[in-house]
Amino acid sequence: MIKPHGSDELNPLFVYDSNKNDELQHSARDLKSIVVSSQTAGNAVMLGSGYFNPLTGYMNIADSLEVADNMHTTSGLFWPTPVMNVVANSQDIQAGDTISLKDPNVEGNPILAVQNVRSVETLTDTQIEKICQKTYGTNDKEHPGVAAFLEQGNVVIAGDIQVLNHSYFATEFPDTFKTAVEIRHEIKEHGWNKVIAFQTRNPMHRAHEELCHMAMDAIKADGVVIHMLLGKLKPGDIPAPVRDAAIRKMAEIYFPPNTVMVNGYGFDMLYAGPREAVLHAVFRQNMGATHFIIGRDHAGVGDYYGDFEAQEIFDEVKDGELEIEIFKADHTAYSTKLNKVIMMRDAPTGHTKEDFVLLSGTKVREMLGNGEAPPPEFSRPEVAKILMDYYQNL
Repeated sequence: MIKPHGSDELNPLFVYDSNKNDELQHSARDLKSIVVSSQTAGNAVMLGSGYFNPLTGYMNIADSLEVADNMHTTSGLFWPTPVMNVVANSQDIQAGDTISLKDPNVEGNPILAVQNVRSVETLTDTQIEKICQKTYGTNDKEHPGVAAFLEQGNVVIAGDIQVLNHSYFATEFPDTFKTAVEIRHEIKEHGWNKVIAFQTRNPMHRAHEELCHMAMDAIKADGVVIHMLLGKLKPGDIPAPVRDAAIRKMAEIYFPPNTVMVNGYGFDMLYAGPREAVLHAVFRQNMGATHFIIGRDHAGVGDYYGDFEAQEIFDEVKDGELEIEIFKADHTAYSTKLNKVIMMRDAPTGHTKEDFVLLSGTKVREMLGNGEAPPPEFSRPEVAKILMDYYQNL
């Protein structure tokens, strides 16, 4: 099986020993505590799950700036986005303290993790601007990722953590949320050697489904892991339980047995386009995928990124920095001339836009809200039914 990123073995930061976990939970009640941001909580879940291997905790300002600037920590580890615990007020927390991190996304703010504080530093406005510009490609406060980062504050608490639970993901999505450790185990159980991963934050329409089949055929994969984001999205996106139901129905009917796994991970979408595409590749390697599909405007939002910037950034990744291989995909759509889904770059000469079934997101939502199923060339009827039920109950 493919090695994790940066180490020979996966090192999740979750405390699996139940006695030790209970002891830490008990002792953490007497520690200084902070309710962290949703982004920081997502980082903790990813660290605890093994997805952010080999990181051992939250970065300081020097590492965060170096990662933002050139995708490496000060020690030389390849890493594409800062992983930080940023707060508005340090609340007298000092280097050397052990503190408890409380979950902002669960009622009662239970303890999510314990952090050994290595440093407490304050970001300057210039440093904040640099981190945003380099990570998100913009300082525009209308960008949802930039807005979420700026809302946290400017105090950076760095240091190693021990994760005590997986937030709401394990309880709200018990059949879907899986750690990198668990997915690696499932891949071994399936007997898969060549594994391709597909990222989604949306329901999968016909083109997405066929793209997975095309990629599997192209690399002769044993299976595909459809890996959905379960954390916070932007307003208007379809909630995770609906996406989960739609994707599972599609996988059940339209993939052969023992060729697909449907799982999810606990993280808030950054909408960081190219940089987030690289982050997605890193943690797919950590979960055991040998290949990863990067499509048009991967992890993008609005008009902030070019159609294929998320593919082009991998040209900057040096040999040996990542073992996972990238399957670069074009926009896919149903060709009425060929009566099948193809990548548009592969369309035979003579194809025009009118020869493809192309529907805007707005048009699809309008149809679903009116109880009208999109054409079967665009969406499988079983998937459309689940989405229609959701939109009509809004």
